[in-house]
Amino acid sequence: MTAETPKRAVWIVAPVAVVLLLLLLLFATRERGPNRNTGVVDRGGLAPSIVGETVDGGVFDLDDQRGRFVVVNFFSTTCVPCIREHPELVSFHEAYAPSGFAEVVSVAFDDSASNVAGFFEANGGDWPVIARDTGAIAVAYGVALVPESVIVADNGEVVDKLIGGVTRAQIENVIGAYIEESRA
Repeated sequence: MTAETPKRAVWIVAPVAVVLLLLLLLFATRERGPNRNTGVVDRGGLAPSIVGETVDGGVFDLDDQRGRFVVVNFFSTTCVPCIREHPELVSFHEAYAPSGFAEVVSVAFDDSASNVAGFFEANGGDWPVIARDTGAIAVAYGVALVPESVIVADNGEVVDKLIGGVTRAQIENVIGAYIEESRA
């Protein structure tokens, strides 16, 4: 071992230690909790555009939904929490879509269009489902894992981003709180 070796070790270890310290600081100060707003979407900001072909051959455009709330649900047919939340989305949609108050749109995440169409045929859900070329939509919404849902207000504003499976009551509570807050 030469006298040069300890100096070289300091020059290697010091930058690594600084990077680790900065990462520790970053993780220690970030927001926590299952409903923290992550990704690109910001509460109160305008929801990123969604335009895509649906599994039934139609076209969904989020901008066409102005005047109603929209639940943008990112899911996969092989995701167990996604399968568990599906009846809750069906219940929400059946309660609010006929009046035009709210709509659900599903965006498949790393899944095939044929699997998605089969899933909806077997499990119900009569709303737009985008299953092709969804990567850019997922990136725009900051989706890391599914299920994730973004509630978009009737004016196109992001109300909240919910990570993990959702329930009808949870969606209703988020929308209700938004309406109350906006009236205040």
